[in-house]
Amino acid sequence: MLAAAAIFHFPWEVNSGAVQEGESVRTFGRLVCYQPAESRATLSAQHASKEHSVIVHTLFVEPFNPIIGAQYIVLGEIETSEEVGVTVRARVLNCVDGVNIALLQKAINEQRSFFRQRECKQVDAAHPAGAT
Repeated sequence: MLAAAAIFHFPWEVNSGAVQEGESVRTFGRLVCYQPAESRATLSAQHASKEHSVIVHTLFVEPFNPIIGAQYIVLGEIETSEEVGVTVRARVLNCVDGVNIALLQKAINEQRSFFRQRECKQVDAAHPAGAT
């Protein structure tokens, strides 16, 4: 059986508790650290003058050629452990260096807005205002 479609989450949302364990997510960040012995990478992104980190478990995507300082997009599932905290178990880890991060954030917000509008329309169609 296929996993559920992953929803884009900003790096600052991944560690905030907005994402539940086992949920499929997509997120992004600049690769700041890679520890091959632990199969662990750290992605980082800045938001509102604060640096936010996302720990990525890379076992399923190894071997890969890490480029420290490059932008990456990760697709995977959320896991929580006592030693590390919230991690993303990567199924896909792509280098997207050169992507315009501000434009990516705008696209994610536009996609969320579209899905909210579509959901409202579906609820309205299922429950017409004049129906009793």
